[in-house]
Amino acid sequence: MTLAIRPATRADLPLIAEFIRDLAEYERLSHEVRFDEAKLGENLFGPRPYAEVVIGEIDGTPQGFALFFHNFSTFEGRPGIYLEDLFVRPEARGSGLGKALLAHLAELCIERDCARLEWWVLDWNEPSIGFYKSLGARMMDEWTVMRVDGDALTRLSRTT
Repeated sequence: MTLAIRPATRADLPLIAEFIRDLAEYERLSHEVRFDEAKLGENLFGPRPYAEVVIGEIDGTPQGFALFFHNFSTFEGRPGIYLEDLFVRPEARGSGLGKALLAHLAELCIERDCARLEWWVLDWNEPSIGFYKSLGARMMDEWTVMRVDGDALTRLSRTT
């Protein structure tokens, strides 16, 4: 078995969209998937890409992906990598592909002089939490995620 990680290209857009939908189904969030594939492609591969994607392959067959982007730590004074999505098809779990994808991102962190690699995980997803902890990840229990979106975002933008 040969594992390989490669940067995604615009030709991978239908595959990326499929992986996103499969991840949403696994996370019980399919009802929240609203992206337009053309807009997704523009945001990933257009003149100003907002995120990057790597594809994980087993014996030349795409079996997973990681979508990530840079954030910034003012305390460190350096960028970090935020992993938005990591997904490995069920039939490929246990193959080492998930670990290979995370190791690839860790290598990018080192190459790009990033201070950290971070991501969110759903609190009910015990298999993933255990996997991440086995790799040395730690829970950031002292932080609470905040979000403004939809109508609240529009209202906030108009408060000045």
